[in-house]
Amino acid sequence: MRNDRNHMLQRPHPKFSWMFVIWRSRDNIWNGNWAAVPGQVRHGAKVVFCAPGSEGERGKVIEKELNDSVWPGEGHFEVCDVLRETDIKTLVSVTVELYGQLDCLVNNAGSHPPDQTIDDVSAQEFRSLMDLNVVSCFLAAKGAVTAMTKAMAIDESKYGVRVNSISPGNIWTPMWEKLASQTVDPEATIQEGIDAQLLGRMGTPAECAAAALYLASEATFCTGINLVLSGGAELGYAQKSHRELNPSLED
Repeated sequence: MRNDRNHMLQRPHPKFSWMFVIWRSRDNIWNGNWAAVPGQVRHGAKVVFCAPGSEGERGKVIEKELNDSVWPGEGHFEVCDVLRETDIKTLVSVTVELYGQLDCLVNNAGSHPPDQTIDDVSAQEFRSLMDLNVVSCFLAAKGAVTAMTKAMAIDESKYGVRVNSISPGNIWTPMWEKLASQTVDPEATIQEGIDAQLLGRMGTPAECAAAALYLASEATFCTGINLVLSGGAELGYAQKSHRELNPSLED
């Protein structure tokens, strides 16, 4: 592997090499986190994607489906535990060996705990969550990831490397559905999630994939930014907007 980062991360083009870091068993099936992968292959990218050993069989099935498709790109699956630094280094090496360079890294690894009070969370559970969501470099504390994104953008700019992050809001995935099913009233929980957005719906994994593609291939003058993909939920006016549209929702 060459140490010339400018060689490895050149300006992206339609045929560029992606490396997706994906985690979780069961939740991240084809229509979950892995939904980002076919979107890039469809656009001609060469994608190396990974998941832990428990997802190995499913990963190989997806790899075959991608490469048997009529799409111009290609996919390659590798088993990888994102909590092991050696696994991550191996994944990078495999990507460069296969395609000669690495143009874009998308770290999509993350988990969301069930609805618990602080008294119900053990120290080890908290450490495990932080290891996966922050140390492995994704979601959990979005503030931590946003701060790290800015710091990395500063450090890596001298190599011509751009570093950006995406903060998704309510995205309808198997994990969202599973967490809702564990509540007292799943239908009400889902509706509450839908009503949180100004746009009156949840986002989709495909929209997350489109945002990642934009940041990697089109947003060539953007670095250190956090793209909020939330349907306007953070503005806090969704409920008011929905009531104005439908007065029957008033208490």
